[in-house]
Amino acid sequence: MADITAAMVKDLREKSGAGMMDCKKALAEANGDMDAALDWLRTKGLAAAQKKSSRTAAEGLVGVATSGTVGAAVEVNSETDFVAKNDQFQSFVKDVTAIALKSTDDVEALKNEAMPQGGTVAEVLTNNVATIGENQSLRRAKRLEVSKGAVVSYVHNQQAPGLGKIGVLVALESDASDEVLQKLGKDLAMHVAAAFPKALNEEDLDEAEIERERAIATEKAAESGKPADIIAKMVEGGIAKYRKEHALVSQLFVMDGKTKISDVVAKAAKDAGAEIQLVDYVRFQLGEGIEKEASDFAAEVAAASGVPQKA
Repeated sequence: MADITAAMVKDLREKSGAGMMDCKKALAEANGDMDAALDWLRTKGLAAAQKKSSRTAAEGLVGVATSGTVGAAVEVNSETDFVAKNDQFQSFVKDVTAIALKSTDDVEALKNEAMPQGGTVAEVLTNNVATIGENQSLRRAKRLEVSKGAVVSYVHNQQAPGLGKIGVLVALESDASDEVLQKLGKDLAMHVAAAFPKALNEEDLDEAEIERERAIATEKAAESGKPADIIAKMVEGGIAKYRKEHALVSQLFVMDGKTKISDVVAKAAKDAGAEIQLVDYVRFQLGEGIEKEASDFAAEVAAASGVPQKA
């Protein structure tokens, strides 16, 4: 067998765009022959998968799963919404969510976890890219756990059980019955999906974002021509309102529009005769924060088919 040097692996990686370990394996399979190794990567779909990785993946699915006091949410992206309806893709998201539930929400560590059908998460994902024909990525994961109580989930725009466009987890620490916690948790999770809080408490809000809001409020207030001390009060009033509207516990419950979330939890605790603490939440909305490239789908199809386009 030919000696596989680091330089050879580097060269093949640059030519194919495939991963380092895949290149090393390809060279071993090809006994050091660069062209044969490149062909091996292509037949396995590894080189093609890497080429697809430059394409924007902002569609896909959010998966959620819970087990008593533990819950997990993951987001797996694809290029088009069609893939979200693909059984192979859906099974992958379900499996990865189940793995995150039992192990970790560190994405890099999660990629190295074993899949039920064999191979690692990363390896199965690479195979899916090659067989489905679109770029896909495991974007993020989050795991919540309480010592007692329940983690409750909700999926909005559900595509399949536990899979959809928005996935929410709510963590409740309590000795109250599971029936009470599941009901409260579902109501709170639906609120989170609709109201999009930015933090659990006001003090947890991003201070950089608060300062941006302050600058905007100051500029608007200055246009009123009022005295500086009045402007300062207007600005601080606006910031106080912003904090209340974007922190979960101080938001008004979407189901009645008048009760603060903290009061909703307090009432449920009083009715149950047991303390209930809303300790954390997760809200994953598919593709949030990803910049999509503007594209003309009809033009892309025409280009792919070789049909000339009208000027």
